[in-house]
Amino acid sequence: MKQYIIPTETSVVVLDASVAFDGLTPEEKAYTYGLSVADWDGAKICLLQCSPESVPIFALLQTAFKGDGGVAKVREAALQAGLTENECDQAVVYAAAVYGNLGNYKSFGDSKFVPELPAERMKMFLVASCAGNEASTAKVEQLWAECSDRMYSLTARQRQMGLGQANGISTYFSSNCEEEDADAAGRFMESIQLSPYNTRLFKDAGSGAFTILIASATCGPGDDEVGKLCKVYDFEGKSFEIKRGDYAPLMGRIVAGLKLALPHCANADQTKMIEKYIESFDLGSINVHMDASRHWIKDKGPAVESYIGFIESYRDPSGVRGEWEGFVACVNREMSKKFQKLVDTAETLLTKMPWPKGFEKDAFLRPDFTSLDVVAFGSSGVPAGINIPNYDDIRQNDGFKNVSLGNVLAASYGAKGTKPMTFVTAEDNDMFKELIGASFEVQVGIHELLGHGSGKVFMQKEKESFKDVVNPLTGEPVAGPFYPPGATWDTVFSKIASTYEECRAECTGLYLCIEPDVLECFGHTMEGADIIDITYINWLNMARAGLLGLEFYTPETGGWRQAHMQARYVIMRVMLEAGAGFVELKTKTAEDGSPDIEVRMNRSLITTVGKQAVGDFMLKLQVHKSLGDLAQGSAMYEGYSKVPDDMLELRKIVMARKEPRKLLVQPVLCKEGDDIKLKTFDATPTGMIEAFAARFAPDDEELLALYEAEKPAHVTAV
Repeated sequence: MKQYIIPTETSVVVLDASVAFDGLTPEEKAYTYGLSVADWDGAKICLLQCSPESVPIFALLQTAFKGDGGVAKVREAALQAGLTENECDQAVVYAAAVYGNLGNYKSFGDSKFVPELPAERMKMFLVASCAGNEASTAKVEQLWAECSDRMYSLTARQRQMGLGQANGISTYFSSNCEEEDADAAGRFMESIQLSPYNTRLFKDAGSGAFTILIASATCGPGDDEVGKLCKVYDFEGKSFEIKRGDYAPLMGRIVAGLKLALPHCANADQTKMIEKYIESFDLGSINVHMDASRHWIKDKGPAVESYIGFIESYRDPSGVRGEWEGFVACVNREMSKKFQKLVDTAETLLTKMPWPKGFEKDAFLRPDFTSLDVVAFGSSGVPAGINIPNYDDIRQNDGFKNVSLGNVLAASYGAKGTKPMTFVTAEDNDMFKELIGASFEVQVGIHELLGHGSGKVFMQKEKESFKDVVNPLTGEPVAGPFYPPGATWDTVFSKIASTYEECRAECTGLYLCIEPDVLECFGHTMEGADIIDITYINWLNMARAGLLGLEFYTPETGGWRQAHMQARYVIMRVMLEAGAGFVELKTKTAEDGSPDIEVRMNRSLITTVGKQAVGDFMLKLQVHKSLGDLAQGSAMYEGYSKVPDDMLELRKIVMARKEPRKLLVQPVLCKEGDDIKLKTFDATPTGMIEAFAARFAPDDEELLALYEAEKPAHVTAV
C-alpha cells in the first residue's frame, strides 16, 4: 500500500519566471497570456486521457477549495469537525498531487496514487470545506459518491496504466480494448494515412465495431481533409468508424485562447503558426499541425517561445497517441548563449558518433537551441528539456528546435538538501550533490540537440538514394525493411518507440559529454585531465538512475511504466555488461540496519571501457532505427529491458528507499484591466492547490458532461 501513497513530506518547488516575464513588452505579455489560456484550457484534456475518475476527482477538489479563505479556511473547518493536523496534511497533499499530475496516476511512472487518509475521514475533510453552503455541500456529496470508490480502488488492473485486462487501464481506449485491437486500428489508420496522434479508440461491447475519435472543435463530417474521412470503413473484416469532435468544448477553448494571442504575434511566421494551430484544433488535422510546426521552426530566436498540441506518446500503451501539452516561456538570452555554442559545434560533433556517415542526415539543419523560463506548461508533467516537433519527415527535411527549461532545472536541482543521496558512496556524495545540476544541464543539452537531433531514417520510396550504404553490423548493403509510405518511427516501433528513442538520446549524452568541445560550451574545461568531475557525475548519475528505474518496473505484468527510466535501466545493464570492474552494484547493510546498495564506478575506465560499451550499443540502436528493423531492434532492446531475479532482489531495496518525486507549482497569468500580471504561490501543497483555484473557475459543467458521455466506455474496467 505504501507505494501508492503520496507522503506528506513530499517536496514542493516553485517554477519561478517572474524576472523573465517582467522583462517582456506589453505586446509580448499579451501574446504570452493568450497562449497560456490555450495551454491550460487544453490541459484539462489530460484528465480525460488519464483515468475514468480523474475528472470527477478534479471537480470535487475544485468545489471543495472554491470558497473564500483558501486552504487555510478549509483546514480550520476540518479541524473543528474533528480531524487532526496530520489528517489535514494527508488530504491536502493528495489534492496537490492530483493537481500536479492532472489526474490520479503519476505522470512520471503511470502508477496510481490514493489518499493516505481513510475514505470516511477524507469525506469529512471535503464536506467540512463547504460548511454553511448547502449547494456546495450537496455537490461535494454528489461528486464523492461518483468517484470515491475508484479514488481508493487498487485492484490489479487499476494499479497502473496499460492496455487490456491483464495490463492496466488507459482512457485512450475503451476498457474492453486489447492489444490486438490497437494493432488492428494501427494498421487501418496507416492504410488511409491517418495519424494517430490526436485520436482515441473505442470498441462497441455488442457488435465489436470500432470508433476512432479525432480531437477537434468541429464535430461531424465535412468537405475538409479530415471531414471527408468521417465515415464507416470495412478493414480486415472489422468495422471502423471515424468521428471527430473528441474533447470538442475544450478544443474550442484552445482555439479561443489562440485567437487572443493572434493579434500580438511578433512576425509573419508566428502569425501563420497560430493560424495553422487554430485550423488544426478546429478541424482535427495533424497535417495542418505539421504546417504550423514548419512555421514554428522558421520563427528563429523569439522573445516568447511556445509549442502546443498532442505531442508526446509516453502514456499511450501503444506508443503512438499524443498527450496534450502546451507551453509558453520567455527566452533567457544569457543562458541560451552556451546552447548556441553547442549548435555551432554540432556538425563537428556528429562526425564523432559511432555510426557511419550514411546513417546520419544528409545535412544538419541548424536548429534554435534556447534556454527558457517557463511561464505556463499545461500538461501532466513538466520536462527539463524538449526536442520537437516529433514528426519524422519534418525533423529530417525542415529541422527542429531544442529547448532547455532553465527554471525547471533550477527548481529540480537548485536545493541540495542535507540528506545523503541514495545509492551513492560516501566518497562521492558531496561531489554528487554539488555537481548534479550542472552535469544534468550538459546531459540535457546533448540529449536534446545531438541525441534526438541525430540519425537518419530510410524510407522505402527513397531506397535508390541509399543503395550503396553498408550496414556496419553485417558488412552488407542495407537491406531494409525500411519505412513504408505513411509509416513513422512511432507507428513502426510503437510500444517501444518512446523508450528506445530516449535510450538513444541518453547514450548520446554520455558518449559526447567526454568531448572537450562539448564541455567548453558549458564553461567546463578539461584542465589536462582525462576525465573531469562533471563528466564523472554525469556517468555515475546515469548508472544510479538505471537502478532507480527498477521502481518503474511492474513484476506482476512484466512491463515498464516510464520510458526514460526503462531507458536508463537498459543503459545501466550495458554498463554492467562492459565488465572490467567498470560499474558494480554492491549490497551492504545501512546504518539503520536495513539493506542498501552502492553504485560504484571506476572513473578511470569511462573513456575506454565505458565509451566503447555505450558506443557499440548506440551503433546497434541507430542501425535498427534507421532501417525500420523492428524485429532486430525490439529483440535487442527488450533483452536488455528484462529484469532477472537478481535485479528483482535489488528492486526490493530500491522500493524500500524510494523518495517521492517533487511537485512543481507554476505561476498564474491574470488579466487586470489592460495589464497582465504574473501571480506566484508558495512552494507548499497549499500553494499548488491555490494556484489551481486561481487558474480555473470552480465549476466546469462541459468537462463533467464529457466525462459522463464517455463513462460507459470506461467504468467496466476492473
